[in-house]
Amino acid sequence: MEFSSNSVVQLQKVSIFQEVNTILAEVSFAIEKGEFVYLVGRTGSGKSSLLKTLYADLPLKVGTAQVAGFNIHAINWSQVPYLRRKIGIVFQDFQLLFDRSVSDNLRFVLKATGWKDNSKIKNRISEVLMRVGLDSAANKMPHQLSGGEQQRVVIARALLNEPVILFADEPTGNLDPDVTQGIMELFQEINNSGTAILMATHNHHILKRYPRRILKCERGRVLDSAKETFDLVDGF
Repeated sequence: MEFSSNSVVQLQKVSIFQEVNTILAEVSFAIEKGEFVYLVGRTGSGKSSLLKTLYADLPLKVGTAQVAGFNIHAINWSQVPYLRRKIGIVFQDFQLLFDRSVSDNLRFVLKATGWKDNSKIKNRISEVLMRVGLDSAANKMPHQLSGGEQQRVVIARALLNEPVILFADEPTGNLDPDVTQGIMELFQEINNSGTAILMATHNHHILKRYPRRILKCERGRVLDSAKETFDLVDGF
């Protein structure tokens, strides 16, 4: 299969499984450099499993896929850390280390992805915290931050290695509307700077306020708003 040099994600005839059950089949789509795409669908429709497949947390058994220059269908576990250096992952439940400061959370990731120079590590941490509006929070513990601030730390963590794409799984799911707006404005800013984003969401208001291309998981397929029209009511 020929992959486009302009695509940061490209899938062809991919099937996604939960144990032995096929939940998505014949999935083919591409995400271009700097593109912002939503991923929607009812609970259990395969959104999270699709995202996990793209960042190699679940194996790809059927079909071909490339993410950030890596062939996901052929990747081995020794290559996964290198893939993760080129992408960012934003989780709904934050997954911060609560026994250490914000700065040490970020330092842990940089060390794990090969950074060795302490002065460069310090500078990079300062840069990403400033970018998400938390430059004064470096020495705070996660429990001292609000939910919105914790999510900003998670976004900062995802930006550490200057990823070509962010995968965000319901990043505003636990946040109130005012905080959600701030997080979405931050995502828009990150996207405008050239980072592609694939964001799973259940939030209709986000889709209306910040309209972009939509991928919808429905009845074992992935529908693409760039190619067809579909309904977004009734819980997606």
